[in-house]
Amino acid sequence: MTNSPKPISNGRKRLLAAAASVAIIGAAGLGAVTSGTVPVFAEAVRVEAPQAPGFADVVERVSPAVVSVRVKAKIEPASDTDVQMFGRGFEDLPDDHPMKRFFKEFRGFDDQDAPRSERRQRRNDGPRPVAQGSGFFISEDGYVVTNNHVVEGGAVFTVVTDSGKELDAKLIGTDPRTDLAVLKVDEPGTKFTYVAFADDAKVRVGDWVVAVGNPFGLGGTVTAGIVSARGRDIGAGPYDDFLQIDAAVNRGNSGGPDFNLNGEVVGINTAIFSPSGGNVGIAFAIPASTAREVVQDLIKDGAVQRGWLGVEIQPVTPEIADSLGLADDKGALVSNPQEDGPAKKAGVMAGDVITAVDGKEVASPKELARIIGGIAPGSAVDVTVWRDGKSEVVKIDLGELPGAEKQAALQGDDTAPAESDELADLGLTIAPSDNGKGVVVTDVDPGSDAADRGLQAGDVITNVNSKPVAGGGDIEKAMQDAAKAGRKAVLVQVTRDDVSRFVTLPIAKG
Repeated sequence: MTNSPKPISNGRKRLLAAAASVAIIGAAGLGAVTSGTVPVFAEAVRVEAPQAPGFADVVERVSPAVVSVRVKAKIEPASDTDVQMFGRGFEDLPDDHPMKRFFKEFRGFDDQDAPRSERRQRRNDGPRPVAQGSGFFISEDGYVVTNNHVVEGGAVFTVVTDSGKELDAKLIGTDPRTDLAVLKVDEPGTKFTYVAFADDAKVRVGDWVVAVGNPFGLGGTVTAGIVSARGRDIGAGPYDDFLQIDAAVNRGNSGGPDFNLNGEVVGINTAIFSPSGGNVGIAFAIPASTAREVVQDLIKDGAVQRGWLGVEIQPVTPEIADSLGLADDKGALVSNPQEDGPAKKAGVMAGDVITAVDGKEVASPKELARIIGGIAPGSAVDVTVWRDGKSEVVKIDLGELPGAEKQAALQGDDTAPAESDELADLGLTIAPSDNGKGVVVTDVDPGSDAADRGLQAGDVITNVNSKPVAGGGDIEKAMQDAAKAGRKAVLVQVTRDDVSRFVTLPIAKG
């Protein structure tokens, strides 16, 4: 008897049809899977876009020339009293307390667990680490440039190369005024990779810079940015002329180089602006042109010799220029020629405006300082001054800039005598000085122009428009003469606490 097949139900037919559909979709989506074949997948995402240039080529070439600088200093023996004074109570603080960390780092309490006699002996045993920074080779025979503030107070210097090799170095010379220093590594038979200074006159705001250094002891660190500004004055001294960059610069980058894309040094990191103590994108570098001249002098003589005029100077404001009849508010106003200084010996007077040196225009006091500082002591220079409404040339034999010199006192006793005189137009009450030089301000009207310009009781007015003052009549005459000449203000020389300066006071109308 033959068995006939059972009829397929409608439900089963639908189930088989659905399974066949799934198989077809799977084959279409994943590729047919057959014996001996490999599944095929879609390609990963890749975008074909223009590639920005990197700094790897520059970094690879210059890194061997950049070093870390470690400095140790000889410190004075610490007494038990010193230990007690600076350490009292801090041993009991938790280890993670910020004050305990402070004293560990800065007062030598990193060995509190040792006996006191042992701790004292460790402190007396010679050099201890006091600073670390960055530097770079500028010659194959081992001259290294860094910051003065990195090596200041140091007794032992170690240079650590990019490969990690530690080399002893000796200090060749320092220049605190520009914060530069030169070390020398003597390693017979070794030729060091070195870098050269760029022509920073060609550096433009917006140019790329690459900083290489040793921030926080992390040697061989590279950051990049642009030149943000030129000619920055940060109040560090008379030779301020910094490049501002936005490459990340932190503690330990001091003395490190900033490179252009040709691998040349355009600046040397020296300071940062940072309310927090870390990088905020504002760093300052010594320009290559300044560093090149200073470094050459340090290698040659161990110090920098600068010319010296011997004058105290201040900027020429538009008001001062108008009061003196100058066409432009440029130059450096002499507020005080120092006693025994070259300028005073040559006849330069308070109230003169120095407008040029050897024919080179002087735009500001900073520029005058840089020009004179770049001339060798003993050189004779032609200084152009504006005096009594016309230009004169004074020949001056420059002296050598002293390291520190006390300023000569310009005034006598400022105590005002009883007799006084009122200058209503200026808002001043004055009296003759005891020594006959100038008049003493005894009162200032709070709402007057004189008060707005900072005059106060006790100031001594010595000159008005470069004319000596002995009383109120001299001031009034000077104002009348200035009004006849069509000027809007007079230039008043004032001394306070042995410091001389100039202010302008407007001439009353009507």
